[in-house]
Parts: sequence; structure tokens; C-alpha cells
Amino acid sequence: QVTLVGAGPGDSGLLTLAGFQALQAADVVLYDALVGKDVLAFIRRDAQRIAVGKRAHAHQVDQATTNQLLIQYAQQGLRVVRLKGGDPFVFGRGAEELEALKAAGVSYRVVPGITAALGATAYAGIPLTHRLYAQAALFITGHCRAEGDDIDWSCLARQRQTLVIYMGTLKATEISTQLIAHGKASTTPVAIISQGTLAEQQVQVGTLATLPALAQQAERPALIVVGEVVQLQASLQWFS
Repeated sequence: QVTLVGAGPGDSGLLTLAGFQALQAADVVLYDALVGKDVLAFIRRDAQRIAVGKRAHAHQVDQATTNQLLIQYAQQGLRVVRLKGGDPFVFGRGAEELEALKAAGVSYRVVPGITAALGATAYAGIPLTHRLYAQAALFITGHCRAEGDDIDWSCLARQRQTLVIYMGTLKATEISTQLIAHGKASTTPVAIISQGTLAEQQVQVGTLATLPALAQQAERPALIVVGEVVQLQASLQWFS
């Protein structure tokens, strides 16, 4: 069996109890680049560790090979954990891996994790929703497929919602330009969170107009937050 585990956004204390138990029981753990060393420390000492990390445009092990390794170890009767940063079903390609396992007749289970949009914003003091400012939160990825994705900018620019963009710093200029062009005020508060939930966490705050400049200074990977809730960060920040 393969257990797909979300490692959370960084702070090892945010790994779920079910995730910890899965790591303690595993014979083999295949882990991503964004999984921190403190989470990896929970893996049983005699378990095999295999790095299959991927960051934008830099693949240590391609997806097809990762899928095959999961199948191979599971078919040997080993207890396999696939450890992914954040939550495996939020921009983590977890579903693609489960599809490969199902096609091969390998059983699996899923242990959800805290995704960065929840963990990093909470540690930054930015609520995703607030009765006065945001009735909805929308998560999108700035790392689109090579063949291109259609983006409904008018939907993203709606008022009274919080927009959280994963892997978007390299496209900060386009994001700023398009949101303003589709009706978002240039003065809309924005934040960029790097190393979210870790001791090295950095939070930069500005406006939609200054987003490109902020992105140039931000350490990657980073999370972009757009919306009126960002103005609460100064008074609600607690983690340092």
C-alpha cells in the first residue's frame, strides 16, 4: 500500500498525527524538495529515503519515474509513503500519482496536510476571510502548463475576496497588470510570504501597484496574497 501524506507548509509541528504515524510505519519514503528536514526527522531510522523533489522547471526525478517507483516498492510488499509539501491535493499532483497507482492495481490512502495558503497566512497574521473584507478565498497557481491555461482575470479581480497565488512571483508583473486592468484597485493591499511558518519567515507588504517590485526582492518559493484582509497583518501578526 502507498500512503500519500501532506507534510504541511514547513513547521514540523503542523504535520498531522496521522502523517507522523504513517512516517513511523513506513519502509520507504519518497519525498519532495519542499519537505523540511525537521519533518524528515520523523521518518523511522531504518527506512529508505528517496528524494524525488520537484521545483518549478527543475526536476530531480520526473513524474513518470516517481510513479513507477511507488508502484515498484508497493508491489514488493513494502509500506510506502509519498511525502509531499503542504497538501497533496492542492497543486501537488497528488491525484496524478493516485491515478497511476490505481491503474497498476496498487491500494492507497491519503493523509491530508495543511496547505501553504492556510498555514503561511495564519503565521503571517493574515485571515483569509473576514466579515468586513472578504467573503471568499480563491487559490490559484502561477505555474501554468507549457501549452498555456486560460485565466479568467475578471473572476480573479472580484471584490470582497482574497486571492492567494502559489508560485506566482515570476509572473508578478502580469498579475499586477491584469488585475488592475480588470477592475482591481492599484491600491489593493498585497503580501508576499516566503519561508512561511518557519523561523526564517519573511512577509513583505505593499499594494497591487508595487507587487512587481516586492516580488523581485522575495525569496522563492513564495506565496502572494491579494485583498483587503492584508491590511490586518500589521495588527494581527504574532509569529516572529
